[in-house]
Amino acid sequence: MTTRVRLFARARDLAGAEALSVELPPRATVADLRRALAKEVPALAGLLERSAVGVNEEYAVDDTLIPAGAEVAIIPPVSGGADASAKRRETNT
Repeated sequence: MTTRVRLFARARDLAGAEALSVELPPRATVADLRRALAKEVPALAGLLERSAVGVNEEYAVDDTLIPAGAEVAIIPPVSGGADASAKRRETNT
């Protein structure tokens, strides 16, 4: 089955696309999806290990089955913190 996968943040940057179509076998799992994406776009391999996967608007674990027609998303970890002015306030107290 062909599955459309939406990419966010760094995954989108590495793939150079907002979405990819991936061919998966029947009864494919999230783990199968990660392997297929890493094979299709090797630049994503390391990030996929750390990314959350959403299937039909729910976070999914590696053994979650991906049904035909599912909405799938790769959600990389995000980092950040306080802006520079907040850091200055912290150091001045």
